[in-house]
Amino acid sequence: MVIKVFVATSSGSTAIKKKQQEVVGFLEANKIDFQQMDIAGDEDNRKWMRENVPGEKKPQNGIPLPPQIFNEERYCGETEKSDAMDGTEAQTEDKADEGAHEEAQSAQSESEDQQESKEDHETTGEEEEKQEEAEEKEDGEEKDKVEEQEES
Repeated sequence: MVIKVFVATSSGSTAIKKKQQEVVGFLEANKIDFQQMDIAGDEDNRKWMRENVPGEKKPQNGIPLPPQIFNEERYCGETEKSDAMDGTEAQTEDKADEGAHEEAQSAQSESEDQQESKEDHETTGEEEEKQEEAEEKEDGEEKDKVEEQEES
């Protein structure tokens, strides 16, 4: 019994890469023997995978995308269906690129928020220092008054 995981080692889609890593990581973590079958570098692997995914399991465009899992010749399935598995590879790459762009924008927004928070904190710190200096000055003045009164 050999588990075959069909992957594309040179996929441009981050969604596909992520799904592939999840499947391979799961199998490795559970010490399950498997073979990685590269469909990007081997036309025979690609053809075999596409022909052996059952019709009802193929996406709307008819071209199954990796990762696909087989136990010997028996189809076991793909990773859970997602947007990445329903469209063409180009559409998947566009969605992945959009997601990466949104993540970058989100990270940039967080960075800007952190910068504003840091500036607020710095301003607050400066204000606290000024307040402490003023209090020390007042304490010093009060001590001087007390000393003057004691001397007289």
